[in-house]
Amino acid sequence: MVQSGRHFLQIPGPTNVPDRVLRAMAQPTIDHRGPGFAQLAQEIFQGLKQIFKTSGTIVIYPSSGTGAWEASLVNILSPGDKILMFETGFFATQWKNVAVRLGLDVEFVPGDWRSGVDPAVVETRLIEDPQKAIKAIAIVHNETSTGVTNRVPEIRKAMDRVGHSALLLVDTISSLASIDYRHDEWKVDVTVGCSQKGLMLPPGLGFNAISEKALARSKSAKLPKSYWDWEAMININRSGFFPFTPATNLLFGLRESLHMLMEEGLENVFARHDRLAEATRSAVRSWELELLCRKPEEYSSSLTAVLMPEGHNADAFRKLILEKFNMSLGNGLGKLAGKVFRIGHLGDFNDLMLAGTLSGIEMGLAMTNVPFSKGGVMAALDYLASH
Repeated sequence: MVQSGRHFLQIPGPTNVPDRVLRAMAQPTIDHRGPGFAQLAQEIFQGLKQIFKTSGTIVIYPSSGTGAWEASLVNILSPGDKILMFETGFFATQWKNVAVRLGLDVEFVPGDWRSGVDPAVVETRLIEDPQKAIKAIAIVHNETSTGVTNRVPEIRKAMDRVGHSALLLVDTISSLASIDYRHDEWKVDVTVGCSQKGLMLPPGLGFNAISEKALARSKSAKLPKSYWDWEAMININRSGFFPFTPATNLLFGLRESLHMLMEEGLENVFARHDRLAEATRSAVRSWELELLCRKPEEYSSSLTAVLMPEGHNADAFRKLILEKFNMSLGNGLGKLAGKVFRIGHLGDFNDLMLAGTLSGIEMGLAMTNVPFSKGGVMAALDYLASH
């Protein structure tokens, strides 16, 4: 069926790619061994340091976020090493599965998929580890499946109070360039990111931002690695090149997206995301539907996950939205399948796009006979107009 108008891509990633970035990516491919490419790469490395808020090392892989996960583990750990991880949602569980397959000893703290990591639990668990068997702690900053944002600074403070030597690994795949994040200030050892969300690119680039402590640990790490090896990347990156073929045209797009973020100003980017997220939550409350995230201090500014009322299937609702309004909403993942729909409000996104998104949802709720109260769109518009 032919549908008029532009598709509304309101999943929490991949996000809409701005026309400026699309045009940048449409440039002819250049020689990735030539001086023009070296200049491009070095500009990008400097720009990414501003995004991660680090003065340290950043590695770029032609990969998905899953590849960047694997790189974060194989470069700092050895077979049988113990890692502490937390069941905050689907993606935290997937990262745990990668660690298990790599032969690591994973302690996986159970969770309800509606709350973040409790810093007090982190502190208690480290106190119970006087021999320092735990070599790393892995946290998902913004859990894309649930709309819960973990309090990384509080977790870092809990680690510091104990004086534990474990490295801190943080996944920022759906928070980088959308929610305030500070690699150096929060003393994160490896930050994992990717291209297709706040950086406004298609999928295909994975990132590791690396502390000096993590680099030192990598010298004795014994997990097998070749493609993911930091050392091979860092040595040649200094001159602006890569040990294998990079994703050249995605890098053209990344340079342009970095320009866009710097033009707006990172603090303004974060404030925009905060404002659009709160407007979205205002709509959900007015509809008298339930937010999946339980704690206001953990609300995500990248996405909002909404619980469907008992007896109503979120995927059937999403199907109607797609067919009637040419709009994609995020589905429930893992144990949340059919129970929630997710509204992405990150990346290249503004007030009118949110108004259209919420209008489609409100119409869809009425058409699928989901019990709700009308007025969510107006509540969001009122919030936007007054803030």
